[in-house]
Amino acid sequence: MAKKDDEIKKHVRERYARAVKPGTPCCAPAPSPCGCGQPGMSGEKASRMIGYSAEELKSIPEDANLGLGCGNPAALAGLKKGETVLDLGSGAGIDCFLAAAKVGPSGRAIGVDMTPEMIDKARENARKGGYKNAEFRLGEIENLPAADNSVDAIISNCVINLSTDKARVFREAFRVLRPGGRIMVSDLALKKPLPRAVRESVEAYVACIAGALVKDDYLGAIKDAGFKGIEVVSETSFPAEFVLEDSLAPEIIAKLNIPQKELMEHVSSVLSLSVRAVKP
Repeated sequence: MAKKDDEIKKHVRERYARAVKPGTPCCAPAPSPCGCGQPGMSGEKASRMIGYSAEELKSIPEDANLGLGCGNPAALAGLKKGETVLDLGSGAGIDCFLAAAKVGPSGRAIGVDMTPEMIDKARENARKGGYKNAEFRLGEIENLPAADNSVDAIISNCVINLSTDKARVFREAFRVLRPGGRIMVSDLALKKPLPRAVRESVEAYVACIAGALVKDDYLGAIKDAGFKGIEVVSETSFPAEFVLEDSLAPEIIAKLNIPQKELMEHVSSVLSLSVRAVKP
């Protein structure tokens, strides 16, 4: 299993490294779970569709928005001036910069991402935008580069579904939060389990399909980590066509020998969730 996990991480890192390279057709921003999909869909339009306001998008560096999310967790986290917030899988910095504005100069926004190219892009965006209260750390969300009881809030946007050890991610989140701290995540979950062939496909995992847990299991992982007051803030069906228009979809269909119609039936169970919980 460790070898398979390492393979998945390698493919995820490579795909997101491509997402920050100009002119890469595979990762043109689009409203699919991993951001690769409909040609011609701008990052701004994709982000508006998943909950960002025009004002928010105008307030951040343009290159920070890659259209890779499935929600707007910073808007739902109730961030206050002076707080320290940690963004799991921060990408080019969109949610971290929005959080930095909310916590103000006396606060701090920290982004963590395992892809060096994303960290470089986020740091470049921070310099361009003059964000003195935002920083970005290279690391894995299963092993957070942050001290125990050191942050007030954690946000994450469509990233935990890519982890092969989600239970550990939530335990790490619990560890670094201060007592009374909260987590606010936007992520993907499932109404029903996927077929084994899809679950075991690296391509499907990197496309965010195979990595998603059934909703009750996802909420259970948060509870098992020690969180209380678990609340599903919003729940919507994620359009199956967005998943199937992901650039990896043809590869998944060909490798698994699954007709597109059958795959659509499976991915129609994908949900976009926003979940809030508190560390006692």
